[in-house]
Amino acid sequence: MAETRPGLSKPRRTGGDGSPEVFCADEQVAVAVDLGRWQSLALDVLEAEGVRGAAELTIVFVDESTMRQLNAQYMGNNYATDVLAFPLDAVEATRTPGPGALTKGPDKNEFDIADLPLLLGDVVICPAVAVKQAPSHAGTEDDEMALLLVHGILHVLGNDHDTPDGAIAMQALERKHLESFHWHSIAPDNFRHVPEVKP
Repeated sequence: MAETRPGLSKPRRTGGDGSPEVFCADEQVAVAVDLGRWQSLALDVLEAEGVRGAAELTIVFVDESTMRQLNAQYMGNNYATDVLAFPLDAVEATRTPGPGALTKGPDKNEFDIADLPLLLGDVVICPAVAVKQAPSHAGTEDDEMALLLVHGILHVLGNDHDTPDGAIAMQALERKHLESFHWHSIAPDNFRHVPEVKP
């Protein structure tokens, strides 16, 4: 599984007034994708991870060619990977849209970042790669898609598997969310996901 962009700290988890939203897009034709189902799983995971208020996450399903290009551009790997996560750090939400946007004056109220929607980031999944690796990874194609989605969301929320302890902790979170929101019971016997450590 792919990693997040390097150098990002854990993002905020609370936005302004409102509720978390997940926007899904299917930009590939190789594998049928039930956008509503994956949107629902994503919302459940966000809530369980403490995301509150107006927060936005985007999930995009892409073909192998697009995923190869993204993986090369952002991770330096020239192959189609299964999932990429692009978190938006809280610092990006504080950037002003133009000169003087946050200046104070007699007609301007104090700016409060807590009033802004929280832009969590993007999770990009390649269903064609998921289908190929499912038998040796999560077991079934359905479980593989669910695992990739949960894995990507956890990366967006600042989790990583770059150390043995981090890998074990991230796998435990993945299993917890899959058991709660995907299987609605303990993991099936064919679920073979093992922790990964970045080289």
